[in-house]
Amino acid sequence: MIEILYIFAKKKLKIKLFIMSEKYIAREKYIEKIRAFIGKNVIKVITGQRRVGKSYILLHLIDDIKNSIIGANIIYINFELEVFRHLKTSKDLYEYVNSKLVENNTLNYLFVDEIQEISDFQNAIRSLLAEQKCDIFITGSNSNLLSGELATSLSGRYVNFEIHSLSYKEFQLFHNLEKSQQTLEKYLTFGGLPFLKNLQLSENQSFEYLKNVYSTILLKDVVAREKIRNIAFLENLVLFLADNVGSLFSALNISKYLKNQKIDISTQVVINYLRSLANSFFVHKVVRSDVAGIKIFEIGEKYYFEDLGLRNVISGFNAVKDIAKILENAVYLHLIQCGYKVFVGKIGAKEIDFVGEKDGKKIYVQVSLTIMEEKTQNREFESLLLVQDNYAKYIVTLKDMYIGNDYKGIQCLNLNEFLEIEL
Repeated sequence: MIEILYIFAKKKLKIKLFIMSEKYIAREKYIEKIRAFIGKNVIKVITGQRRVGKSYILLHLIDDIKNSIIGANIIYINFELEVFRHLKTSKDLYEYVNSKLVENNTLNYLFVDEIQEISDFQNAIRSLLAEQKCDIFITGSNSNLLSGELATSLSGRYVNFEIHSLSYKEFQLFHNLEKSQQTLEKYLTFGGLPFLKNLQLSENQSFEYLKNVYSTILLKDVVAREKIRNIAFLENLVLFLADNVGSLFSALNISKYLKNQKIDISTQVVINYLRSLANSFFVHKVVRSDVAGIKIFEIGEKYYFEDLGLRNVISGFNAVKDIAKILENAVYLHLIQCGYKVFVGKIGAKEIDFVGEKDGKKIYVQVSLTIMEEKTQNREFESLLLVQDNYAKYIVTLKDMYIGNDYKGIQCLNLNEFLEIEL
C-alpha cells in the first residue's frame, strides 16, 4: 500500500488536492534491476506497451524510497490525471518541478508517468539532470523515447528498462492460481495485462476490457503519436498481423496481399505503419539472422504481439484454429521476458524458430504443437542438431509428455513446463 499526496500551487497558495491509495503486487525482477540505479546520476527510463504495469513499477519504487530514505521529497506527475493537464510544454514541466524541490538535492526524487505527453520534454529532463537537482525516473509508451527524443540529446545519460505484460508465473501470482493445464489455457486466452486481476477471467468481461485497451493503444500511441491518416488501413494491417503471427513475410508481401483485397497501399506506407505499431510496443518485429552470426537478412521478418489477450480480441479468439500461432507467440514472450534479444535463426536451408542472445550466451528454441509423428520429429530435431555449439536447445510442444527428456542435448518440454523456467 502506498499513499501519495499531490500538492500544487494556485494563486500562491498550496492546496491539498487529494490522496490516492494504491495496492500493487510486487514485480521484483524489474524492481531489483531499477533499484540498483537509485541515487545514480542517470535518467531511469521505464518503457513498454500501455497498461503493462509501468505506473505500478513507479509506485513500488516510490514506496521503496519513502521507506528507506528519511525526508525523501517525492515529486510525482502522472499525465493521465487531470490535475497535471496544465503542464503542456518542456518549460511548464521544468518550472513545476523546480517549484517542488527542497534545498537538499539528494532528497529530491522526480517520477513522471507517460512523459511523451509533454512536447520537447527532453529539454526539461536534460536541464534537471545537468543541474543534478533530483533523481529522475520516467515512463513512456513509445520507443521513440529512446530512438529519438532521448537518444539525440541525452546519449549515455540514461538507462532503459523495458516492462512486459505478465509472464506465466506472474499470471499465476496475480490471479492466485496454481500451475495447471486449465491455468495455462486461461493465460493463453486472456494474456498478461495486470489489471485483469480485478476482473473475471471470462470472455465477456475480460475481452471487453481488452478491446478498450486495444482502442486506446491504437488511437493514442499509434494514430495520434505517429500522425496516422489511414486508420481503416491500420486496423486491417493489425488484423493481418494477428492472423499471421509467426509467419515469415515482408512489407512487399503485405502490400501485394492488400492489393489482392483491392486496397492500393504502397510498400513504404506499409513499412511506416508497421514501424508505428512496433514503436508503441504493441507488436515486436523479429528479424532473421544467420545462426553463425555473420549477417542479418534484410528481407523477411516475423511479428509477435506483446500481449496474447490483445491479439485474441483483434482476430476473434478461436482456440482450435489459432493455437499454433498462440503457442509460438507465448514462447517468444517468455524469451523476451527473460531478457533475451530474439532472432529467427537460419542455418543453411533450415530455420530455427527462435535464437535468443543474452549476456554473451545463446539459446535455441523450436516450437511445435506436437512431435509425436516421426516426420515432425525429424524436421524439428534436424535444425537444432545442425547447430554445433553447446548452448541450450529446446523443443517446446503444447501437450506432449516429453517433460525433461533429452535427445542429443536437446531438451523436450511442454509449454506448461517451459514457461516456468528462468532461462
